[in-house]
Amino acid sequence: MTDLLGDVLRRTSRTFYLSLAILPRALREPVGLAYLLARATDSVADTRLIPHPDRRAHLETLRKAYAGAPADVGAVGRACAPHQTLAAERELLTRVDEALTRVERLPAPDRDAVRGVLATITDGQLFDLERFPGDSPATLAALETADELDRYTFLVAGCVGEFWTVIHLAHRPRLAGWNRAAMSGRGIRFGKALQLTNVLRDVPADLRQGRCYLPARELTGLRLTPRDLLDPTATPRARPLLDRLLGTTLAHYDEAWRYTLAIPRAEWRMRLACAWPLLIGLATLAAIARHPDPLAAGRGIKISRSAVRGILARSIALVWSDAALRGEAARLSSPLRGLREERTV
Repeated sequence: MTDLLGDVLRRTSRTFYLSLAILPRALREPVGLAYLLARATDSVADTRLIPHPDRRAHLETLRKAYAGAPADVGAVGRACAPHQTLAAERELLTRVDEALTRVERLPAPDRDAVRGVLATITDGQLFDLERFPGDSPATLAALETADELDRYTFLVAGCVGEFWTVIHLAHRPRLAGWNRAAMSGRGIRFGKALQLTNVLRDVPADLRQGRCYLPARELTGLRLTPRDLLDPTATPRARPLLDRLLGTTLAHYDEAWRYTLAIPRAEWRMRLACAWPLLIGLATLAAIARHPDPLAAGRGIKISRSAVRGILARSIALVWSDAALRGEAARLSSPLRGLREERTV
């Protein structure tokens, strides 16, 4: 049987696996188990061949199990695993009980941290299912306000930055000088930066699945409705909203870099684990900004594998220097900032 934190995790998330693999050994199990179990809830929430009420029931089962209460997670796997297109996700859903057994064996502080972040993420998945009742353009629904979007990004990603901070503070004595509250706040914004990048990248695909994460009230101010975004000729009118969200995302990235540069140089593994998703995320955000109409892109906007390899290679040489890391972040974000400035002139 393949190892959950090895082959299964690698096949479910190649990018996150890189960050996990570089972490100090004591951190890999709690962080990896939290990721895998969160991925299980995501797979259940997105199983389109299962009716929404059944998906919600399965998520409630997982929520109970993640909190340590008796729950039939095997039934969730039997119901949802056959509908997954990826073999790794099918395997993961049939091995949730194994992952939970490993969570139970963690030291109590790690176990509590994993349970806490999973409770929040599962709340986010349930919120998503309640807010978006269908899976097609015919049932298109939208988040209502910018505050609702901010809350969503916290539930599914910002809380991970908080968890990451707590778990590292518990294991890395070199972080003893950190202000826990301040760094947790920056960690939350770290997660929000990455999630907002995903939101902006995935607008076309989400619209086709009946989900509009662009707030309806913000669209109304541009004389648009969520349904208007299904018409490619109308989407350029949403550019002012896109630019505002790009600005919000950039501000989150700025805080995420402050978080990363506050990591002592001797904690180079943690530095790389943070720098990699930020650098890849910034490059992706710049690609979104450069696209002539990202809200109507036929395919998901993402950077090439060769670009990712280049980012990883350069960052290994730069990880020891605050100035060098700042310079690399500035290099990736400056075209994005320039495009926004041109459009606001």
